[in-house]
Amino acid sequence: MQVLVLGGNGFIGGHVVAALLKRGMRVRVAMRHPPDNPLPDERLTWLRVDLARDTEAMVWLPRLAGIDAVVNCAGILQQRAGQPIDAVHHRGPAALFQACERAGVRRVVHISAISARPDAATAYAESKCVGDAALAATGLDWVILKPSLVHGAGGYGGTALMRALALFPFVMPLVGDGTAAFNPIHAEDLAEDIADLVESPRVSRRVLEPMGPERVSLAEILRGLRQWLGGKPAPFLRLPLPLVRIACRIADRFGGPISTTALAQLLAGNDGDPAPYAAAIGRSPRAFRASLAETPVPPEVRWQARAYFTRPLLRGALALVWLLSGLVGLLLPADTMIATAAALGLEPAAALAAGYGFSALDLALGLAVLARWRPGTTAVIQVAVVAGYTLALGIGLPGLWLDPFGHLLKNATVIAAALALAAVDHNR
Repeated sequence: MQVLVLGGNGFIGGHVVAALLKRGMRVRVAMRHPPDNPLPDERLTWLRVDLARDTEAMVWLPRLAGIDAVVNCAGILQQRAGQPIDAVHHRGPAALFQACERAGVRRVVHISAISARPDAATAYAESKCVGDAALAATGLDWVILKPSLVHGAGGYGGTALMRALALFPFVMPLVGDGTAAFNPIHAEDLAEDIADLVESPRVSRRVLEPMGPERVSLAEILRGLRQWLGGKPAPFLRLPLPLVRIACRIADRFGGPISTTALAQLLAGNDGDPAPYAAAIGRSPRAFRASLAETPVPPEVRWQARAYFTRPLLRGALALVWLLSGLVGLLLPADTMIATAAALGLEPAAALAAGYGFSALDLALGLAVLARWRPGTTAVIQVAVVAGYTLALGIGLPGLWLDPFGHLLKNATVIAAALALAAVDHNR
């Protein structure tokens, strides 16, 4: 059996791919940026897909050759440049579902969200709801899954944010009153259930809400995650909601660890009745605390939790350095700029051109860092510029190496910070 998995490089999708492979199936992973290197198993192949652009059924038809079933795990929490949320959640999947009907691929398992309903308060939930309706209107053998909070050792978005809040130093920041309720389900349990649904047609044309049997509040989840991650007990720090909303709007614009959509999902909770899902699947997922106890903590999960809020702090600090450096350079009196450049052997005209030119470059780098424009490329340019500054000034003004304030020596920190940000400034 060969299964096409959309979003197979994501949190839920990655677990689904693993579960399908364990059952001996062949899996074709559809993603926007597939790897260049060969995949480690001949049962696993990839396919270049962009739901934001692939909104016509004819584009999908040749991709379905040899496919027996489709699992759609693709989704984005918030619209980004080049990824309209309506296309990713509705128009792209709808084109795929139409192509499945034409190609004779009957079985489709579609991952939605428990918040996807007509009265949804976010673009995320609204677009998910429309995508669900597009699948339900087809004649396919479909199952729509609307899980509660999905947690596990990996994860991005909401689960990563919760771990970061749980492992915050000295206190646990708590958004709202902490009473928002969830029925968490472990990603491994959900993936096994999805693999069952792919193999077995006994559940057909139904909407199910996967959730664990244990109803827990946001405060209880954070406390449980802190214990699981090995953090020492810490009190809660209640965050004023108006300030959190302002921070989320800023993060929406410049990128950050939080967003207005994530906040809305967090405050709304995702609880419900676990009985219908357990009855349909034929077993009950593990309870939240039990699934934590049975899951080892990889070191990288702790690193991610500890670095979660450090990443935007690092980005902001680097952007500030470049922006202020450029601004100061542009405001520097011409005589001062000429006198400094003279020590490097530059004529006045060349000194002014270099001074104002590099100041403009500093401003451009600050904006690039702030806007998260091609983090790898931006890092290389930063390293090259700082190294160039250091080399030129170190040769022309060697006394700066012995400056008690370490003007040149501190450039090593800027280089390290730029490289560190480039290494962690990717979600997956």
